[in-house]
Amino acid sequence: MTHLPLMRRGNLGCISWQLAFVGCLTLLLSASALADVHPVPLDKNTDPAKCAQCHEGKAKGKFVHSAISLGCNVCHEVRVNKDITRVKLVATTPAGLCLTCHADKNAAEIKGTVHSPAVRDCLKCHDPHTSDNKFQLLKPTSGDAKDNLCLTCHRIGLDVPEKGSRHLALDAGCDTCHVNHKTGPSPEREFRYHLTKASPALCLDCHDAKDSALIQAHQGQPFEKADCLTCHDPHQSDRPKLMQRFVHMPFGEKQCEACHQPAKDGKVVLTQASAKELCATCHAEQAQKIANAKVQHPGAMGDCTDCHSPHAGKSPGFPKPDAISVCLNCHADRAEDAKKHVLHQPAFQQGCAICHDPHGGDRPKLLRAEGNALCLECHGPDSQPQKLEAERVFTIFNGTVKLPDDYFKKNRVPVLPLRFGFGHPVDGHPVSDVADPKDVTKVRFSMNCLTCHQPHASLKAGLLVKDQENNMAFCDTCHKNRIEMSK
Repeated sequence: MTHLPLMRRGNLGCISWQLAFVGCLTLLLSASALADVHPVPLDKNTDPAKCAQCHEGKAKGKFVHSAISLGCNVCHEVRVNKDITRVKLVATTPAGLCLTCHADKNAAEIKGTVHSPAVRDCLKCHDPHTSDNKFQLLKPTSGDAKDNLCLTCHRIGLDVPEKGSRHLALDAGCDTCHVNHKTGPSPEREFRYHLTKASPALCLDCHDAKDSALIQAHQGQPFEKADCLTCHDPHQSDRPKLMQRFVHMPFGEKQCEACHQPAKDGKVVLTQASAKELCATCHAEQAQKIANAKVQHPGAMGDCTDCHSPHAGKSPGFPKPDAISVCLNCHADRAEDAKKHVLHQPAFQQGCAICHDPHGGDRPKLLRAEGNALCLECHGPDSQPQKLEAERVFTIFNGTVKLPDDYFKKNRVPVLPLRFGFGHPVDGHPVSDVADPKDVTKVRFSMNCLTCHQPHASLKAGLLVKDQENNMAFCDTCHKNRIEMSK
């Protein structure tokens, strides 16, 4: 009976329980918030040598950060407030702190490709104090998936098909071929992939050009002067001998004599007078297209091997050295775009030939379609890429362009929810010319995808024109009245 009064005050009991719960929760949150409180009170001017009394291990190891010798207060500061001691970094973020000494690693000031972890957080790869690995790396750059630092993010060499091949150099460690902080002009493969040096010099560090087995495998042709990566994948392949994904039929069938005579004086000898004549024996339709195009591409007027590898490549058509650099070598203005932070994926990871016909065409700038039809081939609600199972590709533009079979899934290509030319970036917004309601033969507002977007690259997200921010200020360039947005 003594508990009856409490039961009668059920609401108050519930409130008391809630207050108790909130009190416990507050204590837990407070404990979390105060996790950086130093366990021992310190003076704000504490001698750094005192840190070693408890943190002796931070200054010992095979590879110790050189900053340790300068004193803990180079990176840390003691803050005392109401007798509570906290130890914090002298910079807002760990990456910001690292850049005070390693300014040459600042991604914002580097022209070229920067290793992704180095853009975000140095501590993804490095221990700031000491490590058993060179450069204070958290793990070595060799070994299996559990022990290899690089394989924390990359799966290279881990998923090789049963009938495929894997480069044994992977076992020696990724740093055999790569220097993760190496950057330079973006189109150059040496810098884009942080290589110690370019091919074939890199390959010849391990593979002796005088090896009889190699000479026989290449049928006596002077392979030591060629770019090995036009034929071979440097990591793994689903084909034997690390062959690239796409292989020219005569090469794949080992019919070298179809194009080559025996090498003479260390030089390649063709069965025809020129590479262009040789290619035309099988690809006469392309030679005719180049010659008869209304809009001709000067770059296509020379030998086919100026742009194509005759053997193999990462992309259909075997552009060399890859589908991007093959164009950027001549188009310097687009090479400058490659230095921007936001790149249109097809242009700078797949290749210019997705949107432009490199052999010539009927439209200005060698575009494959008119106006919005070019963009909507991939981004339109009615886009229907066709899959060719035998070639492991998707085709667009009526089969004239081939893309890897994982292209749309891997890159999460956005499909716009358009209906009758409206619906992007918001419902009711037009993406094409708006007719005058009083006279539908007249255009009230002229508009297409390029009204708002740049097709190649931008300094800001959204690829908006003139490198503008994706915000209301951008919308204000057309919509002066935010109350009546139709004006």
